Amino acid sequence: MNEITPCLWFDTEGEEAATFYTSVFPNSRIVEVTRYGAAGPRTEGTVMTVSFELCGRKFVALNGGPNYTFSEAISFQVSCKTQEEVDAFWSKLSEGGEEGPCGWLKDRFGVSWQIVPTALHELLADPDPERSQRVMQAMLEMKKIEIDVLERAAGVVPAGR
Repeated sequence: MNEITPCLWFDTEGEEAATFYTSVFPNSRIVEVTRYGAAGPRTEGTVMTVSFELCGRKFVALNGGPNYTFSEAISFQVSCKTQEEVDAFWSKLSEGGEEGPCGWLKDRFGVSWQIVPTALHELLADPDPERSQRVMQAMLEMKKIEIDVLERAAGVVPAGR
C-alpha cells in the first residue's frame, strides 16, 4: 500500500522544527537529514529535508525557501485524554507562537495545531441537543479547552468529584 507523508515547507527552519516537534511528542524521532549538494538550488551543505516521526507517524520537513508559508487551512489535531495532556501540549506548542480560539494555536514556526480533549467530542455528540449546544457555546468562549468547564456546561459531574 502507498504511504501518505505530510511534507512541511519551511524557509530554513526545517531541522529546528523537527527537533522541536520530536521533543514535544512521545514515540518521536528524527530519522534522516539530507543536505543540498553542489547542484543547489540552495547553498551546498545546508539542510534540504528532515525525515522525522511524531507518535510513530512519518513527516518530512523541507527547507524550500521563503516562497510559501503556513495557514490554518491545514492543521494537526492532537487528541488528549486528560486536562494535564491538554495543558502540556498547549504550553509547549504555543510558546513563541500565538493562541487562537477553540483549542487552536500556531506554533513559533507558523504551523497550526488543534489541542482537543476527547471529552469535547463525546460531549458534542450527546444525544440531548440542548446539552451539546451548551458545550459548543462554552467551547466557543475558550482559547485552550478546559474539560471541567465543558462538563459543567453539559451538566455532567466529573468523575471523582
